[in-house]
Amino acid sequence: MLIYPSTVCLARAALLAACAFLVGSCDTLRRSKPLLPIREYERLIAGRLDANYIGTARCLAACHEHDHLRLDFEGSTMGAQLSSESGLPLVDCESCHGPGSLAVEGLSVESVQTALDLGQKPSCNFGTLTQIHALPAQARSLICLKCHTGNATFALHEWVSGAHAGADVACNDCHNIHAGPDLIVHRDEMLTMCTGCHEQRLADFSLPSHHPVTEGKMVCTDCHDPHGTNAERLLKRTTLKETCTNCHGQMAGPFAFEHADLGENCLICHAAHGSVNNNLLNASEPFLCLQCHNGHWLDTGTSGQGTAVVRGTLYTRCTDCHTAIHGTDAPSPSGRGTFIR
Repeated sequence: MLIYPSTVCLARAALLAACAFLVGSCDTLRRSKPLLPIREYERLIAGRLDANYIGTARCLAACHEHDHLRLDFEGSTMGAQLSSESGLPLVDCESCHGPGSLAVEGLSVESVQTALDLGQKPSCNFGTLTQIHALPAQARSLICLKCHTGNATFALHEWVSGAHAGADVACNDCHNIHAGPDLIVHRDEMLTMCTGCHEQRLADFSLPSHHPVTEGKMVCTDCHDPHGTNAERLLKRTTLKETCTNCHGQMAGPFAFEHADLGENCLICHAAHGSVNNNLLNASEPFLCLQCHNGHWLDTGTSGQGTAVVRGTLYTRCTDCHTAIHGTDAPSPSGRGTFIR
């Protein structure tokens, strides 16, 4: 006698098979995989695997085309590590550009001088070196992170999870180590550099009310850490309120009478970079306040019999009366916290 499986049994079996397939697929997705074959990825970062390291002295001995780069580099903080007495990890040309034996193969002081005598311009074989500008952004940053992740001087431990790394921004998009002996981005250069990508922020700083960035009194890194943070929007402080009250300490509180829960998020009322309204407000008064509060009547005088006369509603600037709008420790004349003083 043949026994056929019931429809319920078949459904259960199909469900179990589907679950097993999904679990297997998720496990595959969780596994770490290189973007390229491992040997190819190593070649991208380390340079030609069939070349040998020869040292900066040999790289530059026969060819003087890079003399100005060498002088800038030796005067920089990274070049200071070239001295074996520094006790720091050795950093030289080949640390970034890969082993250079193939690049200078066949070059010597004599051959270079002969070429110059013949009116030729000798040069090393750049094609055998790591082509840094042709690398993906993550690979370019990894060349820098080989050293800088082990250096506590720079806050790079959040870089990989930061917004810039996720947007395919590499270290050398902002830093040019051959620009001179000083490798950092100076405050007077920062606005131009940052707004090269963040064009909307430059427009915000042109609005009537704005943080004084274009005037040179502030820079982007006063609030943001471009190398990554645990906070949103790459803020340097843990919360938005901490970032704002680092300068606006009088708004920090705590107060006996606080403006509901708005004190934790300044952006509910204010624009961070610039606004057409006074005090960086998102909307002009009283319309900003009326988004949460109803307008109220104002007693403006008394009649001859001593009764109050209401002459209209107050739809001007709420802060003309409610001056302590961020919070206060003093009650209002009515005994309630209406931020009047």
